[in-house]
Amino acid sequence: MNYRHAFHAGNFADLQKHAILTALLSALTADARPLNVIDTHAGAGAYDLRGEMAQKSREAEAGVGRLLAMDAPPAAFAALLQAVSDLNVTKDGSLYPGSPLLIARGLRRTDRYTACELRDDDFDSLRRVLAPYGFAQALKSDGYAAAVDRTGRAERTFVLIDPPFERADDYVQCVATVRAVLARDPHAVVAIWTPLKDLETFDAFMRALEAITDKALAAELRLRPLRDPMKMNGCAMVVIGAPPSVEPVIAEITSWIAEHLGEPGGGARIWRTGG
Repeated sequence: MNYRHAFHAGNFADLQKHAILTALLSALTADARPLNVIDTHAGAGAYDLRGEMAQKSREAEAGVGRLLAMDAPPAAFAALLQAVSDLNVTKDGSLYPGSPLLIARGLRRTDRYTACELRDDDFDSLRRVLAPYGFAQALKSDGYAAAVDRTGRAERTFVLIDPPFERADDYVQCVATVRAVLARDPHAVVAIWTPLKDLETFDAFMRALEAITDKALAAELRLRPLRDPMKMNGCAMVVIGAPPSVEPVIAEITSWIAEHLGEPGGGARIWRTGG
């Protein structure tokens, strides 16, 4: 696989994904029960926005760079921005936390976290990032299989599915994993990140999900109209079993990015299946 998230770290899609992720973690750790988190495509764990790959794309400048430049950023991004601040020694630091670091920071010692990554160099970085967290394990394993294998234990389960969507079967694998996870734990929470290139692909994916659950919340973020399927025109976070308290935050995050970082003709749509 050629995909490297370092090219895209801190872009608009990361802002949506990571702000929603921190909101979900806050809600899911609000009670005393332990939480079992499985991250199917963890990546390197943290990224240098001044590194060669990030500088080649410069996508972070139109994402987290815009947010950091604001005098009063929206409260919905506060946890993400605090994580960025804590990761950097100085205010103008260039490090950006990936999902693994955000998850590890948001969990308690009684929780469990499994971060899956197959690429050798990213896996080595992931292990270093997670080393300070005794409850976290970096696993060189197929994340789809690990999500199913590690669901159904005594703890509540939260699965983050965030593939690069370079494999032809990634959408099918996402749906199959959701089906298998819910079969083992009907109360599991599953969050899936997807690109938005054309509406037909996303609609087909949502129809497949609707066949197995009526508990999905879709947050569509469109930077521009979906006219060119060769571009990533936006992205979406689909959360199965989302706590009701998180829905307004998800809507605020998605709508703010569309309004402030999008182009004319873009927009946000937040809706639930089965409604």
